[in-house]
Amino acid sequence: MSKTITLAQPTITLALTGASGMPYAMRLLETLLAAECRVYLIYSQAAQLVAAQEMNLTLPAKTAEAHRIFVERTGCRPEQLSVFAREDWNAPIASGTGATDAMVVCPCTMGTLAAIANGLSDNLIERAADVMLKEGRKLILVPRETPFSAIHLENMLKLARMGAVMLAPNPGFYHLPKSVDDLVDFVVAKILDQLGITHQLVEKWGS
Repeated sequence: MSKTITLAQPTITLALTGASGMPYAMRLLETLLAAECRVYLIYSQAAQLVAAQEMNLTLPAKTAEAHRIFVERTGCRPEQLSVFAREDWNAPIASGTGATDAMVVCPCTMGTLAAIANGLSDNLIERAADVMLKEGRKLILVPRETPFSAIHLENMLKLARMGAVMLAPNPGFYHLPKSVDDLVDFVVAKILDQLGITHQLVEKWGS
């Protein structure tokens, strides 16, 4: 008698930094949790400011409070989500032995991108990204800046050569978006595609 094997959904680290684009991050978090992924969430102080400005959303300084808010907001199971402080060096993602299946930095500031490109690891976001690179795991950076300077482009090229995915949030229009939410979903769909997570946010090309 054959047995049905259920494959567990991946564990994803999601880091939010202080670039514009918080709607992408929140939609990505919602879709990952809805897809039954386990998510390790980290955010910077600058991300707290951007979330308040762009979404009127409070990202609490205390991780326990943040966990409660996001569980209530998304309706996920509490054990699906872990929230870590930016200086929590005891977090599993600070070591290769606790590396997740993939990591997304969304949105990603040019400062964070530069720090990752040069291996600074001055906080948990940078260290977790460094772990992904050294362990050969998927690292997706969503850089939200324009125009890009030569320094920005050189750092992106450096990271791309290391195996990181540069996924700038450039929405397409061939799916005839009717709202800002449609444009956000287009970018989030691209991230989910890179993570190998099935979704129905945007119709596949040619379907």
